[in-house]
Amino acid sequence: MKKDTILVLGSGGQIGTELITALRNSYGTSQVIASDIKPNTNDTGPYEIINVLDKARIAEVIDKYKVTQVYLLAAMLSATGEKFPEKAWELNMNSLFYLLDMAREKRFDKLYWPSSIAVFGPTTPRIETPQHTITEPTTIYGISKLAGERLCEWYFLKHGVDVRSIRYPGLISYTAPPGGGTTDYAVDIFHQAIKNGFYTSFLSAGTRLPMMYMPDAIRATMEIMDAPAENIKIRSSYNLSAFSFTPAELAHEIRQYIPDFQVFYKPDFRQQIADSWPQSIDDTEARKDWGWKPQYTLPAMVKDMLDNLKKQLK
Repeated sequence: MKKDTILVLGSGGQIGTELITALRNSYGTSQVIASDIKPNTNDTGPYEIINVLDKARIAEVIDKYKVTQVYLLAAMLSATGEKFPEKAWELNMNSLFYLLDMAREKRFDKLYWPSSIAVFGPTTPRIETPQHTITEPTTIYGISKLAGERLCEWYFLKHGVDVRSIRYPGLISYTAPPGGGTTDYAVDIFHQAIKNGFYTSFLSAGTRLPMMYMPDAIRATMEIMDAPAENIKIRSSYNLSAFSFTPAELAHEIRQYIPDFQVFYKPDFRQQIADSWPQSIDDTEARKDWGWKPQYTLPAMVKDMLDNLKKQLK
């Protein structure tokens, strides 16, 4: 087992749910502290109730456990953020400021903070979006993530803070429910296919977006944190990619296992958000710098999602 002590802030979300398990398998249960704003009676390891806007409480827990690494996952996502812009900005930005400052003060050694393809906007090249390109986001979530990327790089350049980040595409998982993101249709569609045999999509049939299966996302997150510091050349956030698909293509794959599955299309305000994002991502820099490579294809992901969800829903 590795020796670091890790605090995961926002562990009850889509990423945190699976990341906690993976980290505890690698570091040991007692070395990984889960935390969220609500109590969690199901957690089998160390758990702390933390509001990430309470800087003193975060510092108290870091000192209590002698934390060496922090994963800051708490955030308000794209669709929800459009409804509550001030709350989204406060949560997404202030929490990052607090953690970067604590890292600057040497309270812990290494910080992970996730970014997103939401940093891109309608003026960004949409096919094979490069690492360094136009970033003019049109959502509060994307604006906060872009500002966060610049903060991360500034704290690295000015203060030597070892901060690492990935621009996640849409993430697909069977362990956590959708969390208010524009790409969450690709999670809900599986639940509805199994339970009801039909799904009403809030994106149009041909809306292509970059996606990733959660096991690959978790592995990438741990790999970038495990990489030697000198290999991390980009301190804003790395592009990351696995596959891209449309709702219609995903429905076609699901029909290989549920032949009568039907999808209806009623685009809402999230369509405009999706139309401002890339269709595919160039992640050459992540592959070159720290050896990133996805393992799951679209067909393999669909089979695994359906197998696991069917077991859960029974």
